Order: sequence, then structure tokens, then C-alpha cells
Amino acid sequence: MFHESYDVVVIGGGHAGCEAALAASRMGCRALLLNLNVDNTALMPCNPSIGGPAKGHLVREVSALGGEQARAADASTLMIRWLNTSKGVAVRALRAQCDVRAYAAHYTRALQTQARLDVHQDEATELLVEGSKAVGVRTRHGSTYRARTVVLCSGVYGGGVAHVGDVEFPSGPMGQTPANALFEFLPVLGLRVGRMRTDTTPRLNLGAIDLSQARKQCSEELPLAFDIWGEKRVYNTGFACYFSHTTPETHAIVAANIHRSPLFRGEIHTLGPRYCPSIEDKFMRFPDRDTHPIVFEPLAGENGYTREVYVQNFSTGLPYDVQVKLVRSLPGCAEAKIIKPGYAIEYTYLPPDQLLPSLENKEIKGFFCAGQVNGTSGYEEAAAQGLLAGINAALAAQGKEPAVLGRAEGYLGVLVDDLTSKNTDEPYRMLTSRCEHRLLLRHDNADLRLSPIGRQVGLIDDVRWEALQRRWERSNAEIARLRASRLAPEEKVNRRLAEAGVESISEQTPLAAMLRRRGVTYRLIETLAPPVDILDEDEAFHVETEMRYEGYIEKERRVAARMEDMDGVLIPKGFDYETVKGLLTESRQKLSRFRPRSLGQALRVSGVTPADVQLLSVALKVWRQ
Repeated sequence: MFHESYDVVVIGGGHAGCEAALAASRMGCRALLLNLNVDNTALMPCNPSIGGPAKGHLVREVSALGGEQARAADASTLMIRWLNTSKGVAVRALRAQCDVRAYAAHYTRALQTQARLDVHQDEATELLVEGSKAVGVRTRHGSTYRARTVVLCSGVYGGGVAHVGDVEFPSGPMGQTPANALFEFLPVLGLRVGRMRTDTTPRLNLGAIDLSQARKQCSEELPLAFDIWGEKRVYNTGFACYFSHTTPETHAIVAANIHRSPLFRGEIHTLGPRYCPSIEDKFMRFPDRDTHPIVFEPLAGENGYTREVYVQNFSTGLPYDVQVKLVRSLPGCAEAKIIKPGYAIEYTYLPPDQLLPSLENKEIKGFFCAGQVNGTSGYEEAAAQGLLAGINAALAAQGKEPAVLGRAEGYLGVLVDDLTSKNTDEPYRMLTSRCEHRLLLRHDNADLRLSPIGRQVGLIDDVRWEALQRRWERSNAEIARLRASRLAPEEKVNRRLAEAGVESISEQTPLAAMLRRRGVTYRLIETLAPPVDILDEDEAFHVETEMRYEGYIEKERRVAARMEDMDGVLIPKGFDYETVKGLLTESRQKLSRFRPRSLGQALRVSGVTPADVQLLSVALKVWRQ
């Protein structure tokens, strides 16, 4: 028996586990990362990309807090683009196609060179609990690791079962070994478990696809980076993705074989991802459509080490022989060869209403959960949760108060609040539409919102902090100049405005007011009234956005402040909702189950009405008196 003690033990080496372990050790804790297979650190078992709407916001927030995912994405980017640029500044986000092995190698190197962090290949089989406190783990090898806190980041490995048609077998993602023992043990401790499903697509051989029948998309010719402190680069790698579509033949094949799908034969009873349905799901849900968009996403560049292609929007659990027919019905795929079949995978998760907003379990103190074990879907959601859980596990080990983010502070705050106050019975995906304050939660201001927290907990060093302060000083000085300075109606000014297609001015006009005119950009203002310091692209975009939408932003801040006031009215732990007269039965039951920490969170519990919250507010005043 091997015995050793740590401040924080992290179970799982996926995106959540990597962030949790790095955060805890960087905050001064002695940490251990237990990984089922060290060679699969930061594995990308689904699509080879990072970012996109809402997900890209999360990656930027991980960077702002001092996490690693943005740097891993930048170190492995093959192509990168801005998305949603025509839909407004609030939802504009980066998405990058990554070299999956370079991405994993970055995380592996960061973990294995991090001070105070041990990485070990073993399977956690028991959570050690004394009283109501997690005190360590026991492993398959017979080792016992004592810990002040434990973070569970098991992904879809827990109780994993893969389905390919009528063939099913125990499996983690991409044929990896599942981890069952711990999830058989956790219910013994009184924890509720559930089952979910996710799906993936067949992987094809790039050399057997005629990509001339698809629309090629390359990287933007702009220097870009996810990491706030990262070096922006132009990715002229020759790498591209290829947009295509299914055909009527594809749908005829699905129709002829739908009875062979485990989803529709009744062998799978779990819910899959609503916003990333399988091709057979789409056939059933959209019977009037005979084509759906797909994207061929190569896993490496033309000169890379692999010729494997991920087919975005084409996940399936149909039998292998049907998958071959489906693939060969796609344009340019008549001779296509499958390297890895698609599959549906069921796995065990812990319903997240058992968690506090710190991601600590409500009943077992010192036990934190992050990632897909909480019922979420996606690398970005996992990494963001892992970072927050790692921060709070370290703070708990140090005897400090947890870091909790509000819905107006970050997409991560929305994600955690949704999970803990609303729960989920299907894989939760972060969407911009879930964020009611998204004008405040932009890509360009993530550092202003969250970096002070990262600095406070010890994840942002002096060099990076000073770089941020210089950036903020330049932006603030330019905003002040734009508010104070005016543009004179000179001939050369109006001539330049006319060239830009902007109406001329007849009187002195504040520069801030000019920026709110249609067609006026910050770079145009810069040529008309040059600043002392030239701003880089990120700074210029931030200044332009703050000025152009100043009124809307201020209005949104007032709305967020009112909700923050409600979030500040805390509900005592153990409060008896049966004593609140007039509450709807459904509201009483859900409040008793979810145990919201504040009036604001109570209002966000599904089924609880504003009238219920008013009654609760009065009852709390009486209780305090």
C-alpha cells in the first residue's frame, strides 16, 4: 500500500482535470493529478476545434483568470476565424481548428513541468470520506492518497458504454478504457447519479475524399490569438476546412435503416446533446429536410502526421455497414474509407443541483466536480469549470472563502448558475442566448471582468499584471480623450468623411458622438484626430465598442446591478420552505431540492415565479427579525 498526502487531488486528465490541477498547484498547493491514461492527457475525442460562439467567450475567460486552455489553443492552431461578426459585438467570438496532438502536448508539458504538481497514471476507485468531509482517494493499484480537497473531472469515462448499431461494449471515448469502480461507489455515499449520452462521427481518410466538390475555407489573414497575453499570428499554413452537405441519398439510407439504430430500437434511453444531434436524430426531428450542412475538418495540415478527417454535424450510432453507405452518399466521398466508426456513448454523471456555486458538493465538504461529470458538453465548458473548481479546491485547502462568479461577471458564471440552480438532464452546451447580460460579457473585456480575480488568487504573475495595467491605462486615456475632444467642421475633415461615406459635419462635434455615427470607425477617428498613443487592434476594438454602445452598456449595468442586489440577499443554509405561506407546491418542492443560496438564484430556478420570490423575501425578513 502506497500512502501520500496532498492539498488537492484531481481525478481525470481531460480539459477540466488539467485546468484544475494547474490552478491548484500554481496557487501554492501541493497537488496530484490521477489520470487513467497519461498518454490521453487533454484528449480531443470529438471535433478538433476550440472556440465558437459562447465557447470562444469561455476560452477567453479562462485566459483572463490565468488558465491554460487559450495558450494550448494558440500553440496548436492550424486555422482561426472570427465568427458572428455580422451579428453584433456581444456575440463575436474566435474559433480555431487545432492540431490535436500539439494541443495535448502543450498541456502535457505544462503539467509535467509544473512545480508542486505530481502526475500519476492510476484509477481512483473510492472517495475517502470522514464524517461529511472528503479526505482523499483510494486507487486501483491499492494506493491511498490523503487530501484536503478532491476534484472529480472524469469526463465520459465513468460507466461508459459505446453503441455501434446493435453492438455495445464498455468504453470511454474513442475506445479508451472506462472507469466504473468509482461510480459504483459514489451512490454508497448518498450521491445521486444519472446517465447521459453523446455521439461522435466517423473519421475518414483524407486521401480518399474528393474535396473539389466542397467549399474550401482557410484561416483569416489577420494576426489573431485566444490568449490575452499571446503573440498574435497569421496562420498561412495551407490548412483548410471544407463545407459540404448531406444528400437525398443520405436520408434515404437513414430512412431504410432507422430501425437498426440503438436510439430508436429502445436500447438507449438517455438524452443526447440537443444542439449537436446525430444524423438519425435530425432525420426524425426534421423529416421535411432532405439535406443538412456538414464540414470536413482534417485533424492536421496537408503535411501533418495524420490524414484523419472529422465530419462535423454527422455523428451517428448506426451500424458500421450503414455508416459506410452514409459516408459514400456524401459529395466527393464515393470512394471514402472510414478510419474510425462513429458511435453513441452513454456515461454516468452527477446531477449538478448537488453542487454549490463554487462547484463544491453540498453534502460532502471538500469534494468538487467539474466538466462532463456535471452534465455539460464541450472542451471549453469543461476547462472553464475545471479552472473554477481548481481555484476553489485550492482556496478551501488554504482555509479561504471560495470564488463565486455572478451571471453579469462571465459566461462561466452563467454556466455554473444554470447548472446549480436549474440542473440538466441532457448535455448542457454554452450558448450566447443563455446570457441575459451578454453585452457586458464580451470577448474584448474579459480581462477587465476577470483578471483581477485571477490576480487575487495568484494565477496572474507580475509581468502579465503590469502588461494588463498598461493596456487599461491606454484604453482609459483614449476614452477620456474621445469624450473631451471635438472635431472641427474643416474642409479636409469633411472631405475625409465623404470618402468614407459618412455625412459631413457643420459644427464642432465630440469625438465620442462621432463614433456613434453609422459608418464611423475608431480607425477613421484616429486619422482625423490622431491620439498620443496608437492602440493595437484589441484596444481599438474595445474603445470603439465602449463608446458606440455606451448608453446600452450603462442600461445593462443598471439591470445587472438590480439582479446583483437580489443575489446579495442570502438564504440561510437549511431554511425551511414549508414555513413560507402561499408558496406554490412546485416552487416549495424545487426550492427544497435545489437549495438556492440567494433570492436571485431562487428566481432562476425553473418553475419558481416572481410572486413566489416576493413571498420568500418577506419570509426571510421575518426570519431575520
